[in-house]
Amino acid sequence: MSSSPTTVFVATNDLSGFTRGRAAPGNAADGVLRRGLGWVPADLAVTAFGEVAPNPFGSTGDLKLLPAESSGVDIPARGDLPGVRLYLADQVLPDGTPWENCPRGFARRALDDLRRATGLEVVATFEHEFMIPGLDSGAPFSFARFRSAEPFGSELVSLLDRMGLEPETWLPEFGTDQYEITLRPSDGMTAADRAVVLREVVRDLASQYGHRATFAPLLHPEGSGNGVHVHLSLRDAATGRPVLFDASRPGGLSELGGRFSAGILRHARALLSFTAGSPSSYLRLTPHRWSSAGVFLAERNREALLRICPTSSLGGGVAADQFNLEYRAADATANPWLVLGVLVRAGLRGVEADYAQPRVWPEEAGEADLAEVPSLPGGLEEALLELDKDDVVSGWFSAELLETHRSVKRSELAAVAGLDERDVCGRVADVY
Repeated sequence: MSSSPTTVFVATNDLSGFTRGRAAPGNAADGVLRRGLGWVPADLAVTAFGEVAPNPFGSTGDLKLLPAESSGVDIPARGDLPGVRLYLADQVLPDGTPWENCPRGFARRALDDLRRATGLEVVATFEHEFMIPGLDSGAPFSFARFRSAEPFGSELVSLLDRMGLEPETWLPEFGTDQYEITLRPSDGMTAADRAVVLREVVRDLASQYGHRATFAPLLHPEGSGNGVHVHLSLRDAATGRPVLFDASRPGGLSELGGRFSAGILRHARALLSFTAGSPSSYLRLTPHRWSSAGVFLAERNREALLRICPTSSLGGGVAADQFNLEYRAADATANPWLVLGVLVRAGLRGVEADYAQPRVWPEEAGEADLAEVPSLPGGLEEALLELDKDDVVSGWFSAELLETHRSVKRSELAAVAGLDERDVCGRVADVY
C-alpha cells in the first residue's frame, strides 16, 4: 500500500451502474482483504433513484464483499477529506463460494468461457464522455475549453497515472461543457474494473474543485450525449497474436472476427437492456448524434452499432496490432462488468454457432444505403421486451439476476412515468 489512508472502501457496481459498498478503518485492511465485509443480496435491487425494486431476495440472506487486492487504488486526501483506499469486490456467499448473481463474477465467467472455448482473450478499453456544467468552456475541441478545466484536468490525468489506470488522452469534446478521458487498452477484466474506478475518481476530484461532473446520457433532449465506447480486440491467449485483422477481407475483419461481430449484431436489441440502462439512454441513440443509429457493422462510421476503427502506419504502426471493434451503444448508466460480459457472450455465441458473416458497410455508405438496417430499440421498455424474447441472452443469467435486472429497470421507468423528455433527462442527470 502506497500510503496509510484513514479508511478502506470495498465496493461493487450494481445494475444501474452505481458503485456502492462499505468502509472499514484503514488499519483493518489486511483482515478485510482476507474476510471481506458484509453485504445483503437485496442491495442488488437498489435503483438509480435510491429505491429498492421488488426482488427475489427480500430481507433474507447474507453475502460478503470480497476485495480483489489487485484492484486497489489510493484516492489521496485533499483539504478536509481524508485519503481512502478503494477496492473492487466480488460478491460471494459467507463461506467464500461465488454468488451466481455477482456482476463482476458474470464478466469473469464470460472471459473464462471464451478462453476455454476458443483459446482467445479480450483486450479492451472503455472511452468515457462526461460534462462539467457551468464552466466558461469555450468552443468544441478548443484550447480554451481545455484550459477552462484546469487545474482539474491535469490533476485528473496525473492521478489516474499514479493509480496505474494508464490514461491515454484527455480532451475537450464537442458538446457544451463536455470532456472525454481515455485509458490504454488492457485485459478485459482490468478494463472493466478501470471503468468502474474512473467514474468515481472523476466525480470525486471534480467535487474537490467545486464542480459537479455528470456522466448522464443526456442533460436535455436536444443536447449532445455522453457515451461509453467499448473497444474490443481478440488475441491468441498462448501467443499474444491478434486475430481480428485480415487484409484480404472486407473492412480488414477476419473470418473469426466476422462471426464474433455477428453474435453481437444478432442479439443487439436484447443486449441494449444492459448496455444502455436508463430511461434517457435511448434519446441519445438516434440518427445524427454520432452515437449509434442502427444495428449494423461499418468501417469508420460513428453511427454504427459496431465500428471498425481505423489503423495507421505512422511511426511504424502495424495494422493487426491496432485493429479493434468499437461498440457504440453503451453509456455510464450501465454496469461495466455486465457490458463487457454480454458483449463477450454474444461474440462467443456467434463464433460457436458459426453465425453468417455480417455485411461490412463501407465508410462511404450514406443514409439511403443504410435505410433498411435493423433499428435499435426505441426505449428501455422495448429493450427489455427484446430481452424477454431472446432465449440465448436470457440463458446467460441466473433466474434471480435476470428477474432483478428487469425489476430494477422497470422501477426506474415507473419513477419517470408521465414526465416529458426534458424532465426525464433531468431526473437521470441528477443522479449520474
